[in-house]
Amino acid sequence: MFDLSGKIAIVTGASRGIGRAIAQTLAARGAVVVAAARGDNAAETVAEIHGAGGKAEVASVDVTEAASVDAMVAGVLARHGRIDILVNNAGIARDQLMLRMKRDDWDQVVATNLTSAFSCVQAVLKPMVKQRAGRIISISSVVGQMGNAGQVNYAASKAGLIGFSKALAREVASRNVTVNVVAPGLIDAGMAKAITDKAQVDWAAAIPLGRPGTSGEVAAAVCFLASDEAAYITGQVLAVNGGMYM
Repeated sequence: MFDLSGKIAIVTGASRGIGRAIAQTLAARGAVVVAAARGDNAAETVAEIHGAGGKAEVASVDVTEAASVDAMVAGVLARHGRIDILVNNAGIARDQLMLRMKRDDWDQVVATNLTSAFSCVQAVLKPMVKQRAGRIISISSVVGQMGNAGQVNYAASKAGLIGFSKALAREVASRNVTVNVVAPGLIDAGMAKAITDKAQVDWAAAIPLGRPGTSGEVAAAVCFLASDEAAYITGQVLAVNGGMYM
């Protein structure tokens, strides 16, 4: 099941945390993974994939710059001739209460978390439509579904990914391109590690399964949506949150 042999997959934000786990999981299922991040930050991810016998390559990209995204995608097409999977995972947080939030913190979060998905999708969509096949998966957050004080910028960007994906799914379904969202809850990786111990305890108390999730569990959900087994699923939000939000 979930055989991705020969598929070409781009994963943004692949240098750490959930992005690294997604890249590793897709490669383990046979995909050729393009690990995209700033500079050569994804080199360690690629080295780990190679060490496990998988296929991967580093792609240097600034997802907040459309020209950088276009150049990265053009390079992938030149090398491989197609793009089968796009995972919009790149994201940042700049938390602050609304009364104190700086405009730059709003702009940076929306540019990285939401506008980058627009740029990446616009770059890969034409080849996907032409080949009449593709999987587009964006990583949202439980915060985009239920909100969280001090994260109006982050919540807006992650909620925006959901609306963006649902609208896009309707546009491209006739071309056999599916568009879905994975919405993690509290995950023991990446940005979640930066919150205080007390906050982690408070959040964990709100999770029916009683624990944070793992990046591997999020990656498994992405792998499913990228597979042929998920061919009849589009415009959906797959929550990986331990029951935190139902």
